[in-house]
Amino acid sequence: MPGPAVVLYGLKNCDTCRKAKRELEAAGSKVKFVDIRDEADLTAKLPVWLKAAPDKLVNKSSATWRSLTNAEKAKAGTNGEKALLSKHPTLIKRPVIENGSAVHVGWGKDVQATLLG
Repeated sequence: MPGPAVVLYGLKNCDTCRKAKRELEAAGSKVKFVDIRDEADLTAKLPVWLKAAPDKLVNKSSATWRSLTNAEKAKAGTNGEKALLSKHPTLIKRPVIENGSAVHVGWGKDVQATLLG
């Protein structure tokens, strides 16, 4: 009997999110995809994600980050991340993957090793 689904939060047009979903499914995981802009309950999820990955969640190499004012960017280092990420969900480094109670951010080799074995 398969275990609980891995929940992948991302964007439908994000190549990294699609790759992560494809590789997780190929490894036998059941993946539930949740669009971070349209379907995710960020009010509930952001505190959990920020606690699990406080230094990884804000994507400072994104086009959205580059378009922010210096005042908005300053919020990212002063515990204002929740408000900033709620206002600009595309600032969230993707994918965010929930596997049971574990939260993984991005699709780097460390995350792949943990989730793919």
